[in-house]
Amino acid sequence: MEDEVKTWLLDIKQAIIEIDTFLPDKKNFFDFKKDLKTKRAIERNVEIIGEAANRIIKTQPDIKITDIKKIIDTRNRIIHGYDTVSDDIIWAIVIRNLPVLLIEVNFLLNN
Repeated sequence: MEDEVKTWLLDIKQAIIEIDTFLPDKKNFFDFKKDLKTKRAIERNVEIIGEAANRIIKTQPDIKITDIKKIIDTRNRIIHGYDTVSDDIIWAIVIRNLPVLLIEVNFLLNN
């Protein structure tokens, strides 16, 4: 694995860790929805994850990351279609997709 790819994987990992620290242990969608600072901080980290993923597949297109194209599409939607991003979508990504992504990133970094 190229050093650049490893750096971008570490960026993804760090962004996921930051997102986790922004949320309380008891994750509650309604609390999240009311907290503008947390929503924006999470959106920013999702942007970072998507940009890093985009760079990774340009360098190593055969990398095994589930839904990598959807990750990149989400980043683009947040940046370019910010008014169409719902709290529900961001919340679903945080709860369902990021734990899987973290496992995959850790696997790639350790192999």
